[in-house]
This record gives sequence, C-alpha cells and structure tokens, in this order.
Amino acid sequence: MLLRTTDPFRDLDRIAQQLMGTTNRPAVMPMDAWREGDRFVIEFDLPGVNTDSIDLDVERNVLTVRAERVARNGDWEPLASERPRGAFSRQLVLGDNLDLDRIEAAYADGVLRLVVPVAEKAKPRKIEISQSGSGRGERAELTA
Repeated sequence: MLLRTTDPFRDLDRIAQQLMGTTNRPAVMPMDAWREGDRFVIEFDLPGVNTDSIDLDVERNVLTVRAERVARNGDWEPLASERPRGAFSRQLVLGDNLDLDRIEAAYADGVLRLVVPVAEKAKPRKIEISQSGSGRGERAELTA
C-alpha cells in the first residue's frame, strides 16, 4: 500500500511558480538588448514558437511582442512538462530617438531579433556657424 501525504504549501508554491515564473520557467520571454553603432538590437528567446503566432505592434513609442506556444494535441501522456505553453506578451517603451518606421524583424533558431535604427534627427551632425563683424567672411564649424 502506498501512503501519500499532501502538503498544501508545496502545492501553493508549485502554482505560484507556474503563474509568476522562476529562473527556470520565466513567465515572460527572456530578452537581451544592446546598441551597435547607429542601431539598437533586441533579441527575444522564443524556442518552439511558430513564426505565424508571433505578432509585433508599435503604437506611439511602445513596442508590443506577442507569441504563443501551442500545447500538444492528441493522445499522449506528459512525463515532464517544464516549458511554459500558452500566450506570451512583452512591452518595451522605446525612446524618441529611434526610427520606429524602419524596424527590421527576423526569426531564426527560436530567437526573434529586432533591429531598430537611430532616427536621423538624433544622430550627431555638424552645424556651420558664420562669423559676423570681421568682414573677412570666415566660417567656423561646431559639432552638435
């Protein structure tokens, strides 16, 4: 005869880990972001997600990434289930210095990669300054 005791706290911990995520099972998609010269690169880990289920939206300066990992259908019995399934969503507030009209997106090997260029208005530029009063018509340059 098998004696089984239930621990309600263990069950609560298991439910909390499923809802809020842990380091092994994040509730949101993990992300890395960095700057490469005149562009920002953002990568999201989405292993096992079909490209058709990924949705990218930009409204004003908020980027929203949605994806879904569908549960298996059919006659099967899970032996271990550590990968979260269902819908995932993540929002990023992007600065005004980025060109949101020219975002590039690619999905390969379970990684969604976004490249966001810096807006032309935010790039450093030279401003020409004319000198008056000297009568020589010389010009000096100032870097903005």
